[in-house]
Amino acid sequence: MKPLPISAETAVKLAKRLHMPIEHLMHMPQHILMRKLAELAQEEQAVREQAKPELQSPDPEGKPES
Repeated sequence: MKPLPISAETAVKLAKRLHMPIEHLMHMPQHILMRKLAELAQEEQAVREQAKPELQSPDPEGKPES
């Protein structure tokens, strides 16, 4: 199996995000890496959606209440 065609910088960033050694990442089958990246994206989306209500204004027009 040949290593993934990604740069060293990208490999380091992905290894940190996925909490795995670079060696495992570089020799991981591409379809498994894509699945892990999709799971990571879903988790990030859930965190963003959870934080979103805290950032919204209580008034639907965005005007401060008097």
